[in-house]
Amino acid sequence: MGLISLEGMEFFAYHGYYDEEQKIGNKYSIDLTITTDLSKAGNTDKLSNTISYEELYDQVKSVMLQKHRLLEHVAQQIIERIQSSYPEIVDVKVA
Repeated sequence: MGLISLEGMEFFAYHGYYDEEQKIGNKYSIDLTITTDLSKAGNTDKLSNTISYEELYDQVKSVMLQKHRLLEHVAQQIIERIQSSYPEIVDVKVA
């Protein structure tokens, strides 16, 4: 097993419990860590045998572009989206 981490991804988004927060928006920083088997990619040196960092970033960005009331909900949406796209992933952490 191995880890893939994308740290410090920054997005301007419109999340918040109060309507005012959703109008003004705010800057958010997301750290994503996934646990998966990296041995095939390590042995072959082929992108097709691993999970693309670019695709992971795009998954997070897609969720961040939607308005949400709670940050907990944002994190859960990111986790669910990544897990459904990549069933081989063992664990996903969002901070």
